[in-house]
Amino acid sequence: MRMTVEPSYSPSTTPKEELEWLPLPNHPLFTTTTASHDATGNVSRNLLAWDGANRLYFWDSHNNCLHRLSLRLGDPDPTSVLAASPSKVLQTDVVLDFDVHKISINRNGTAILLFGSERLCVMYLYGRTSKKDVNLICRTIAVGSQTDSLGNNDIRVLEASWHPYSDTHLGILSSDSVFRLFNLAVDPLQPEQEYYLQPAGHGRSRNASSLCPVGFSFGGDHLWDRFSVFVAFSDGSIYVICPVVPFGSLFKCESLLDIYNDAHTFGLMSANSVAASNSKLAISWLEATFPELQNQETEGDNLSLLRSHAYVVFDASLVLQGPLQRVGQSGNGDSVGRSAECEGRAVSFLYNSVSKDSILVTAWSGGQLQIDALADEIQPVWSIGSPPRLRLGSHDEILGLAMICESTASSPPEKLDHNNAWLGNPSPLLRLVIVDLALPRRAERGYNISLFIDTLMPERIYSLHDGGIDSIVLHCLPFTSQANGKDDTMRTPSVHPVLNTCQSGSASEPSLCGFVSLSDSFGYSWSVAVTLSRECVVLEMKTWNLLPQLSIDMEKKHIQSVGQSNERDIQPIISKELLSGPKEVLVPWASQSLRSVAADSIEGRSTLHQYFKLFHETYVEYAHKVHLELKHHAPQLKKIINDQRSRLGDAQQKLLKVEDKENKLQKRIDRAIQMHNSLEERLQHLRNLPGAHKKPLSRAERQFKSELDHFKEVELDALHSSVEAVSARLRRHMQASKASPQKKISGKKAGDDQISILKSSLEKLSLVNTENSKKVKIVESTLSNKERNSGESSLPMLKNC
Repeated sequence: MRMTVEPSYSPSTTPKEELEWLPLPNHPLFTTTTASHDATGNVSRNLLAWDGANRLYFWDSHNNCLHRLSLRLGDPDPTSVLAASPSKVLQTDVVLDFDVHKISINRNGTAILLFGSERLCVMYLYGRTSKKDVNLICRTIAVGSQTDSLGNNDIRVLEASWHPYSDTHLGILSSDSVFRLFNLAVDPLQPEQEYYLQPAGHGRSRNASSLCPVGFSFGGDHLWDRFSVFVAFSDGSIYVICPVVPFGSLFKCESLLDIYNDAHTFGLMSANSVAASNSKLAISWLEATFPELQNQETEGDNLSLLRSHAYVVFDASLVLQGPLQRVGQSGNGDSVGRSAECEGRAVSFLYNSVSKDSILVTAWSGGQLQIDALADEIQPVWSIGSPPRLRLGSHDEILGLAMICESTASSPPEKLDHNNAWLGNPSPLLRLVIVDLALPRRAERGYNISLFIDTLMPERIYSLHDGGIDSIVLHCLPFTSQANGKDDTMRTPSVHPVLNTCQSGSASEPSLCGFVSLSDSFGYSWSVAVTLSRECVVLEMKTWNLLPQLSIDMEKKHIQSVGQSNERDIQPIISKELLSGPKEVLVPWASQSLRSVAADSIEGRSTLHQYFKLFHETYVEYAHKVHLELKHHAPQLKKIINDQRSRLGDAQQKLLKVEDKENKLQKRIDRAIQMHNSLEERLQHLRNLPGAHKKPLSRAERQFKSELDHFKEVELDALHSSVEAVSARLRRHMQASKASPQKKISGKKAGDDQISILKSSLEKLSLVNTENSKKVKIVESTLSNKERNSGESSLPMLKNC
């Protein structure tokens, strides 16, 4: 296909043109009329991709270019989707010689896969600006063109997908039953890993069509599922190869430790020699692929992510585990692949991880979806004695590997328990439901159905087919429901048509060329579809009311799921089919001459008999069904009435108790109001007391009060002690003077001087004592007045209280 000039809606040559935000269906990219061409027949197409943030990509098959649209989800209205206009046009730097059927973006949004039936390329979403216009010229590389089988007209590329744990690894499944894993960062032309799948019964009991692969899917974030690749074949059989790890990919250390400890606990310590041998091989593989894992276990290092190293068991190849057998109610495997309800052949396959459950969905060309769940854990299995083929580097490092994966016949265990772990048996399947999409029948060929997972609610699966788009919501999952404490009663999934392209119930040709599911962080979800005539449809998807919500029963103290059946659930008395009334009677066409025919004639009797037969089949049988159903539901109706009466009696008893408690509460409220009023009155009396309205002391008064307090506490005590000391000395001196004989000393000046000094000292001391006594009296009178005033002011307050 040649590269052509851009259409009229391409961006202008002004690089600084302001963007205009428009609703996505009204974007010029989807409103411009473009001649559509579909040379792919019944091949599924999906030309839309979303990077998980705010960029939407659309491949223009008419102009062989990629459009990048910037989105605003939930702005300004919470349910709106706006796109920037004009869009950015990205062109490949090489001429593509094949039709692009699907596009897929990698994990970090740096590269997009251009998928065709015979060829595929990877376009990196960065590049240089064109000299002619503002379009980006992006580097584009071919994948696997040097591989012998790829690119051959006899061998087609069935499916290609980015690995969920790597930004550079791409998995490809071809029609020759070979699964290849490419590392685009090292060598996009030569695969890093090749697995030649040899399913069971090759060349003996199964025909060639049953051995044709349909699709594959990488496992999710659950134990060994993250190292698994699930492959489905056209007869509906599902196989697993494990472990498959891209070289250099990153994995969570916590998840790896769970697998490592599980292998030690349930495998290495098992009494079964087969289980111990298989687990020992798995542990050695883990330790070689992730060398830091042992340090995490022993030394307690804190690494959040571990990078895988190139490693392979040199004397063993992986076993193609399967076909996975379905477990019936009796516990025995009773079905492999096709179910009786499914028609045609398997056309697509999807793996979906929902909490603790691993869901496998197989779409059939007859319009049915077969939904199964893994009933046990996936575990790695090797075939000893079948060495792989290695490609080594200059330093003997592993650059690539190739091996033959053969299926070994095995039967599922009769019961599921830990004793059956690590025995090498493939995990059995638990049939959840068969969903019939009720598509119009096609005699010449069936439908090509594509499957998608909702980005916000993993329990919802979208199916894209020629008749439109349908939504399937899984309400009950075996392990997730059990872990959440829900009832074991299986609730059928909800099937809702999202977009219908069938005209009046007749089969239609493919009319959609793109579908993607959008979601934002606020819990809003949208479905975007593009038709072959370049029309865009945006539908808001409801999420809150689809899954069963959790309600808490305060009396029973346990969690129940709303909508689950219990003893008090009211079942419908009459089915919806009978409530809708009898089917409309289509009276056969009668000619005009029939009106003149007599009723007792042969022709008249034949016509009347035919009419009576029609009315009998319609109305009489309908009445008979109503009679039988009402008669059948009579005991149930009686039970419901008795239950309602008992509930009514319980409600009346509760009402009486409530009325009794209401009277007591009313009395307590009255007493509380009276107490409140009494306290209000006492508070008002206290506010009216004179002490409450005293003016504050001035600064001088506060200073004088502090001096008085200081004098009372310190200086007054010191003065009392000084007076007492002087008085004691005086008493001792008087006693000494009276006891000793008086001696007259005359003529001696020294004795007279001493007497005079002593007298003067006594006089001064008496004066000081007199002054101190006056000060003490003043202080005591002041303190007594202060105490008397405070006592008089507190007396009325005590009386009021």
